[in-house]
Amino acid sequence: MKGVVVKSTGSWYLVRDEKGQLHRARLRGKFKLKGLKVSNPLAVGDRVEFDVETTGEDTAVIHKIEDRENYIIRQSTHKSAHAHIIAANLDQALLIVTLVSPRTSFGFIDRFLVTAEAYDIPTVLVFNKTDLYDDDIREYQRQISYMYEQIGYKSLAVSAQNNEGIESINALLHGKTTLLSGHSGVGKSSLINLIVPDLDLKTSEISNFSDKGVHTTTFAEMFEIDPETFVIDTPGIKELGIVDIPKNQLGHYFPEMRQLMNKCRFNNCTHFNEPGCAVIQAVRNSEISLSRYESYLSMLHGDDNRK
Repeated sequence: MKGVVVKSTGSWYLVRDEKGQLHRARLRGKFKLKGLKVSNPLAVGDRVEFDVETTGEDTAVIHKIEDRENYIIRQSTHKSAHAHIIAANLDQALLIVTLVSPRTSFGFIDRFLVTAEAYDIPTVLVFNKTDLYDDDIREYQRQISYMYEQIGYKSLAVSAQNNEGIESINALLHGKTTLLSGHSGVGKSSLINLIVPDLDLKTSEISNFSDKGVHTTTFAEMFEIDPETFVIDTPGIKELGIVDIPKNQLGHYFPEMRQLMNKCRFNNCTHFNEPGCAVIQAVRNSEISLSRYESYLSMLHGDDNRK
């Protein structure tokens, strides 16, 4: 039988078969994925082949993982030499960000966008909690949205609290498999509750002590909105380490830098301190934003970015 993994709890998985029936399943043996060291060989969104056991219980054994079209991956927080696959076979991702309570850093946004670019996953920035904005923050958000839209990333301003912008999100989701990601506390589960009210996902208040989110989603899970529309909710991400992207290729995943690749003096330019670098000149001319360039340097030098 064939199916799609709709929930992962570590050692057990929930698989939806082609008729829409759910099966509690486990992996048969160990799976290695083309030399990539991962802490989870199977992720939500994976297409698998499985056999239903004949023990009288509705359990199954997964014996094959089909090739992935794409995936979102990050460094594992538990095994430093391993990576963790967040979700697979995506049509798009919505990165939920907030400018207040908690604030999402440019570094985190850019790391996510680079990972999505590396695996050809279109990404939309969703600025949530606009109900908490004053006039200054609202103007700041417009400036940030403009910056990202200039390099090809669509953005939305929404409020889960006030039910604003939800129709725009629904329009984006229709007919696609979409990953919702972001820090804890940015409102992923609240937004999904508005999109699919019957789910009634747990939400949590922001910690007053740290102004950071409290994890309410424990495991990644795919929800069906209609027969052609699926949303994947994931646990909040504290940090997003870049995986499997050579330093000499990092600039390829910044669209504004990619356009200038052939204009640098040296073919192997890292856009750090080389003479005749078109990217550095574009930063000086304010043609590339300083925040994006600083994010690039942070990734290039392997700096930690947990904020």
